[in-house]
This record gives sequence, C-alpha cells and structure tokens, in this order.
Amino acid sequence: QVQLVESGGGLVQPGGSLRLSCAGSGFTFKVYSMTWYRQAPQKERELVAGIASAGGSTNYADSVKGRFTISRDDAKKTVWLQMNSLKPEDTAVYYCNAKWRSGFDYWGKGTLVTVSA
Repeated sequence: QVQLVESGGGLVQPGGSLRLSCAGSGFTFKVYSMTWYRQAPQKERELVAGIASAGGSTNYADSVKGRFTISRDDAKKTVWLQMNSLKPEDTAVYYCNAKWRSGFDYWGKGTLVTVSA
C-alpha cells in the first residue's frame, strides 16, 4: 500500500521557520522524483520545490527561492522542505508528491502551514 505522510506544519510567526517532512512507503522511493506543492485558500495548487531521484537536481518556485530548501534521504524514504523567512503569503496546505512515470504518481493528504502574527 502506497503512502505519503506529511508532517511538520503548524502556526508560525512571519519571519519564522518550519521544516516539513514527507515519509514514503509502499513504493521504490529512490527512483521517484519528489515534489512539494501547496494550495492556499481559493487558489490553485502550485509547485513549491522539487528534487529529482538519486539526489539530483532541484527546482524552486520563484516565490520561495533563497528561503526554502528541499532535500531527501532515500535510505529513510523521506523528503524535507526547510522553510525560512516565512511570509503570510506562504500560508497554505502543503502536499508531497512522488512521481516516476505515467501511472506512478502519488500524493499525500497535506499538512497545513499558517504564517500569522
């Protein structure tokens, strides 16, 4: 049974930091590209950061470059999103995605991040 379980969300003040985790199971984690997406209220889901398989290349949305860092540990089957200098506009539900090829595309249920004073 494939599972992606996000954790680490919560309430944080502007300028603060959070570290999100996504633990995968039930699939060959190391061959999958891992991506964090987010969806704010009344907005479409958007890509935040991605990391290729085998610890390869990373990519970031312009809005988070220099503030967020994505990383992975294939032995632990976990991907992280370190979020620094958080802004109110970062408030969203953050989702973890694992993708290998067509038909092998999995999503977690999300974790809520709220940035507010």
